[in-house]
Amino acid sequence: MKRLTALLLCAPMLMPLPGAAQKTAADGIAEYRALLADGNPAELFEAKGEDLWKRKRGPKNASLQSCDLGKGPGVVKGAFVELPRFFADTGKVQDLESRLLTCMSSLQGLDAAAIAKTPFGKGEQANMEALAAWISAESRGTRMNLPQGHAEERRMYELGKRAFFFRGGPMDFSCASCHGEDGKRIRLQDLPNLTKNPGDGVGFAAWPAYRVSSGELWSMQRRLNDCFRQQRFPYPGYASDVTIALGVYMGVNAKGAESIAPAIKR
Repeated sequence: MKRLTALLLCAPMLMPLPGAAQKTAADGIAEYRALLADGNPAELFEAKGEDLWKRKRGPKNASLQSCDLGKGPGVVKGAFVELPRFFADTGKVQDLESRLLTCMSSLQGLDAAAIAKTPFGKGEQANMEALAAWISAESRGTRMNLPQGHAEERRMYELGKRAFFFRGGPMDFSCASCHGEDGKRIRLQDLPNLTKNPGDGVGFAAWPAYRVSSGELWSMQRRLNDCFRQQRFPYPGYASDVTIALGVYMGVNAKGAESIAPAIKR
């Protein structure tokens, strides 16, 4: 009885005070993500990517240090937040990975088609993801600013928009089914609205990212491929026009968002 009395007397002390801030589920998720971000393993991929950029490789025994990512040969800082963009030498709008394929082929003599067919996380694809990690990290903290001055850039934006809202497959899904409005979430995973401008940095501006669930660094091409898989769509092809167009659409909508890539994702 004495123990029960003591518990009853202590009970008011255990109850939240009037007006005290209550932690929401969103607060808890934010704390969890902050803990994950402390010591992001993506740093290991960044170090590998920097080494690959400077190392002489391939049949031509050359480095990628003269690769033009849009801001001039060899300039890396600030390039990531302006991709995808139009490149005059290829006559195409290219994202980071398709542009790296061009440089690896022209400068190093590597087989771009063979790399594109390599499974994610294997061989040169693993190298590609490391390069994407380092290059994106060199623009961390800057704002997304994809150009739309060229007619092809505007055309790819419209193509990406059509692809984003296209519904199909056995699940009758589109990209917009998950990322077309505010406040959506699957379990602990927020689903950022990728149709708004300015965009949300936890969306397009966070990839590439380290996936805790798989223990791997995922590039944007790999992330988009997984989206198509979840929609039960056919594999779109690595660095295909539709994936680049989707990157243009999401990237232009993210104008002004701070790049936090490579981020860490559950």
